[in-house]
Amino acid sequence: MSIQRTSTSFPPLNPQWKYDVFLSFRGNDTRRAFTDHLYTALEHQGIITFRDDPELQKGGAISPELFAAIEESRFALIVLSRNYALSTWCLDEIVRILECMKARETVLPIFYDVDPSDVRKQTGSFREAFANLEERFRNDKEKVRSWRYALTEVASFSGWNSKEWYESKLIKDIVDVIWTKLQPTSCSYAENLVGIHSRLQQLNFLLGVGLDDDVRFIGIWGMGGIGKTTMVRVVYERIAREYEFSFLLTDVRNSVERSGLLNLQKQLLSGIWTKKADISDLHDGATIIRRLLGHKKVLLVLDDVNHSSHLKYLAGNREWFGLGSRVLITTRNEHLLIEHGVERRLKAEELNDDDSLQLFSWKAFKRGYPEEDFLALSKSVINYAKGLPLALEVLGSFLYGRDLSEWKSALKKLGRVCNLEIFDILKTSYNDLDSEEKKIFLDIACFFNGQDKDRVTEVLNSCDVSAIIGIKVLMERSLLTVSHGRLRMHDLLQKMGREIVHRESPNEPSRCSRLWLLEDVKHILSNNSGTEAIEGIFVDSTESEVKVDVNRKSFSMMNKLRYLKINNANLPKGLEYLPNSLLIVDWTRYPFKSLPSHFNPQKLLELRLCHSCIKHFRIGTEPLYNLKTIDLSHSLDLVSTPNFKV
Repeated sequence: MSIQRTSTSFPPLNPQWKYDVFLSFRGNDTRRAFTDHLYTALEHQGIITFRDDPELQKGGAISPELFAAIEESRFALIVLSRNYALSTWCLDEIVRILECMKARETVLPIFYDVDPSDVRKQTGSFREAFANLEERFRNDKEKVRSWRYALTEVASFSGWNSKEWYESKLIKDIVDVIWTKLQPTSCSYAENLVGIHSRLQQLNFLLGVGLDDDVRFIGIWGMGGIGKTTMVRVVYERIAREYEFSFLLTDVRNSVERSGLLNLQKQLLSGIWTKKADISDLHDGATIIRRLLGHKKVLLVLDDVNHSSHLKYLAGNREWFGLGSRVLITTRNEHLLIEHGVERRLKAEELNDDDSLQLFSWKAFKRGYPEEDFLALSKSVINYAKGLPLALEVLGSFLYGRDLSEWKSALKKLGRVCNLEIFDILKTSYNDLDSEEKKIFLDIACFFNGQDKDRVTEVLNSCDVSAIIGIKVLMERSLLTVSHGRLRMHDLLQKMGREIVHRESPNEPSRCSRLWLLEDVKHILSNNSGTEAIEGIFVDSTESEVKVDVNRKSFSMMNKLRYLKINNANLPKGLEYLPNSLLIVDWTRYPFKSLPSHFNPQKLLELRLCHSCIKHFRIGTEPLYNLKTIDLSHSLDLVSTPNFKV
């Protein structure tokens, strides 16, 4: 986790600058008072400032160390006090400062208890100083002339006159001006981010920057890797300077897991409070944060929040902040925002195909479009990623610099094996689910993606889980959507779910809870190697022409089997057993005239035996009160069925 704030953070230094600011002053005048306070404020803001050590000034000429510090500083603050011109050291400094910085317009004078015109014209205390200098350097009039010229030049620059300010406000304004000048341009982070401007249009509207008559909480939610963090970083960089205090707290979830929420409160307070935050519990921390920020215009960004306590103790409510404040929250869980009363919410959506191709190309080819020979393969990656920026960046970086054969090999592998970096980030959302929600997620990922929501809800309810609230939670946590009444899961989330099941027993599919790969199903059914771990078998109908050899006792050990969907099975020795735990039986081309005599599935919801050889249709001896669907279409040998009206 990283924390950035206007009170302690700063933009990265350009490699050519060792210091942000060189502070020039007359030591005897201001070192222990104004200059010390100014230096402390600059450092507290995170502005790297050079202040000379008195030891360096022993001797007549300016030291090489000071010359180097001037050359390596981006800005110069010159504190022009009454006795400034009495020091030839200071005068040499100002000459060198102009030589290095005049053209860049980075020299900022502070007229401390002196009139700017006295500096410009060398009158007042400066007249007396130069009278002495003229006498001392009667043989080096050019040097004196250079000092006069330097003071005249500096006095013409825009700066501050201490006589017009309360000292505390003067120091604050100086720090704010330097901080603003150090900030990168508003588009520097966003300039190479594909599709970012269109994604920010709605967010900019919700933010209402410049409207200072309210306090706004804005929530951005969406699946992992969708670009929420990128969005808030761009916004933070663009508008942070407009606030008295601004904080960017990234990766809140992991920070709290590592160090605790109390430690995060302390870090936040360190950017507000000059004293060390000695708080003993979360309530104390919340009280202090509210007291210190209650009348301040604040920008607070909380990135990757996954628990309501994070919002309760870091952001509280609107009364914690002064008018004009903005609290920006990213999360994978929309319900956290709803629970906290965040009315302005925005779902982060996937990139379109054009933006996806451009983002991928920047990573894979270091330009905005693919090389001609790689265009078709690039489009395959776009189809795989389905608009997820995380996947586009990870795969593009991985494929950069590789040849065509390596690309083809890598893409073939992706069809079988999840990319670990993508998997780990997406799985974080799964880890936050409870056991029932995980069961629902895996069932949908393995069997019900794209199916009718009401039908799947009914099936899952029969599995003794609370499907209605479970599906709602998955939707709130960006793991599932509903479109036209059907459940939709992003392809990479589905792959992640299936990978979780595969990892239950990587080398023995018979010990995995769910099976969907034809080869795994064929191996288990033909070798009678099924176990009670198996809860579902779904072979896709597109593979219906492939014959599956089934042992007559293949299902005898699968006493927890809930779903069975199979096509075109070959059972040369008959079928002895089907588990009574089954909720769904969907067996196209069922090859026998009847179902096993001991098959009595009391929870059965759906029975589909299309194109079957069924002749006498009867199931068990007890009424099947839960049975909702029977489909025996195209079963041409059917002779008798029970009386369904009874």
